[in-house]
Amino acid sequence: MAEIVLNGITWGHSRGITPLLAAAQRFSELNPKVTIQWKKRTLQEFADFPLEKLVNDYDLLIIDHPWVGCAAATNSVLPLDEYLPAAYLHNQSSNTVGESHISYYYDNHQWALAIDAATPAASYRADLFQHNGVAVPDTWEELIALAKDGKVAIPSIPIDTLMNFYMFCIALGEEPFRSSEQVISKETGVQALQTMRELYSLIDKKLFSCNPIQVAELMSTTNDYWYCPFAYCYSNYARVGYAKHLLTYANLVHFGKKRLRSTIGGTGLAVSSYTKHKKEAVEFAAWVCSEECQSTFYVQHGGQPGHLAAWTNNMANVLTNSFFHAVMPVMKNGYMRPRYNGYLHFQDHAGDPVQQYMLQGGNPENVLKEIDRIYQQSRKGEKMSLSI
Repeated sequence: MAEIVLNGITWGHSRGITPLLAAAQRFSELNPKVTIQWKKRTLQEFADFPLEKLVNDYDLLIIDHPWVGCAAATNSVLPLDEYLPAAYLHNQSSNTVGESHISYYYDNHQWALAIDAATPAASYRADLFQHNGVAVPDTWEELIALAKDGKVAIPSIPIDTLMNFYMFCIALGEEPFRSSEQVISKETGVQALQTMRELYSLIDKKLFSCNPIQVAELMSTTNDYWYCPFAYCYSNYARVGYAKHLLTYANLVHFGKKRLRSTIGGTGLAVSSYTKHKKEAVEFAAWVCSEECQSTFYVQHGGQPGHLAAWTNNMANVLTNSFFHAVMPVMKNGYMRPRYNGYLHFQDHAGDPVQQYMLQGGNPENVLKEIDRIYQQSRKGEKMSLSI
């Protein structure tokens, strides 16, 4: 029987749990005194439930990068730069996929390792486009035309509409969160909301209760939707044997002269400060996020690695219908969300008024006032942590 048991918490999709189960099994074979047990939670719980409440129960935690501001304020996970060799961290930094690695670096410490990389990208059913002799959209105007034909699906729960709001603010020339008082200027914010509404008013209302996984399932199991212009990407649906109908991933459409720039996601692997087995927990984290594991074992077992070596690996792209080659430009162009302590309050609530506007229309200025009110609330958490 193993002398050491490590407990981990992740999210409950094949991309989130399957490679970790396989990695845990292999790590235990290589280190017989260590057993690693992974528990999964829903994607919504992953987004909503405070991780600082989990660090007492779990040694290993899969986290979202906006949580690192809280991690720095509470010291609830280990600063991995104090436990890992500089050469290892240099390899991670030099092989980041977009800003994945640096997204877990905050307040002069590395709070997690980028185990997984993702961003909203376009996906489509190549078989349906070919069968109907239709070209895949490459511009905003072509996307609108396809949406009018009812062939477009977009995950439209609050958090996804919020992430896309950031994207359209950037497309209109202004990054959000440049001010401590407002998320975006009124002029840009109004234009971004109205532009989004032009598209969202054309899609099936049932999509407003769908997350990216549910949209990918709809697209890969039915012929109802041909194209998704932006959704957090899942290489699983581009793998033979996983999806009934393969999805093909692609760059985002042109909006004006430039392609849209989406808001990066992905996950990091953190180690609880309260673990009784720091050495073993850090060793597992370093192994599963290493170049060798990520580019072979991890991707082979359904993972979507955070290490560049996997994204450029020919075998990985053969396995995934060239997913990694297709999405790489989108990752490199991705926008990183704020990470201040308190931001997650904003993310949890500001999507609601954005989604309601996409559903029902109304006065976009009122939407901006509401998200600014939530933003100012969220900043209070940052100021409190700075005073501690």
